[in-house]
Amino acid sequence: MGLTRTEIFTDEQNKLAVLLKAMAHPARIAILQYIMASKTCINGDLVEELGLAQATISQHLKELKTAGLIQGTIEGVSVCYCIHPENWNLLKETIGTFLKGYIVSNECC
Repeated sequence: MGLTRTEIFTDEQNKLAVLLKAMAHPARIAILQYIMASKTCINGDLVEELGLAQATISQHLKELKTAGLIQGTIEGVSVCYCIHPENWNLLKETIGTFLKGYIVSNECC
C-alpha cells in the first residue's frame, strides 16, 4: 500500500500544519488572544466576551485542545482552559524557524 499524504512530510511539517490549522479561524484567534490577555484559566467568560453561542465556543475550544494549543482542567461542573506552555513554545520556535527560512531577494519575480 502507498504512503499516506502525511507520511511524505517530516514530523515538524506535520506538527506545524496541525497547529496552524487549529489557529486558522478568527474565533480561535480571538479565543487564544483572550486567554493570553487574561493570564489565568478561563471558563464561561468567552460567551460574553466574543458574543458567540456556547456550542460554537465549545467546538472551537475542542479544536484548540485537540491540537494541543490549550489545556483544560475540570473545576466542578466546568472546564478551565489555559495556554499549553510547552506546545505554545514549540509553536513559537517552529514558526520562527519557518519564517527565518526566507531571505529577502531582489532576484525573484
